Amino acid sequence: MSDSPQPSNLKLLLIGNSSVGKSSLLLRFTDDDFLSEEETAATIGVDFKVKSIELNGRRYKLSIWDTAGQERFRTLTSSYYRGAQGVILVYDVSSRPTFDELIKWFREIETYCAEDVVKILVGNKVDKEYQRQVTHEEGEKFAERMGTLFVECSAKTNVGVTEAFQELVRRILDTPSLWQRGPQPVRAPGTVTLSDDNSGLLGGCAC
Repeated sequence: MSDSPQPSNLKLLLIGNSSVGKSSLLLRFTDDDFLSEEETAATIGVDFKVKSIELNGRRYKLSIWDTAGQERFRTLTSSYYRGAQGVILVYDVSSRPTFDELIKWFREIETYCAEDVVKILVGNKVDKEYQRQVTHEEGEKFAERMGTLFVECSAKTNVGVTEAFQELVRRILDTPSLWQRGPQPVRAPGTVTLSDDNSGLLGGCAC
């Protein structure tokens, strides 16, 4: 890891099809909580939370943006890619279509993000092993082909969630070009910059 000064604020994005569990991953990581599908509704627009973590004796504030997966919100959420240092691409291991459509999300990253943005592919809902439609090997091979990190996890049972976020942050910290460009302000349209204890809601909480 570089000896040069490192950032204290990082912007991360959660993207992927609707109902793959992006909001559940966010809720599990930030609040160690989980809501069943019956208790949630699809995210409208963008939701975000702020989480502080400690790695290697230093604290980092993560501004994590959860984007709506529905096509009708794509023009709204595209602006939120700007300034992101890390992107979490989520699919549901029990839903083949959510895996097959990952390529369109990679295209969005290529369009809206910096070339050196760090990406991690996350296969969520491994608690549904008996309903699995995408094997671990398929996910791993696809991630290797796309040049991304890879992990499988379950927001419901809290398997691999923290590890996924921590691995993404570690890789960002190992990519100085991402944060030597200067601080990236976290702003939503019509709002002021967020404070440490501020977590905004531009949509509904979703699984």
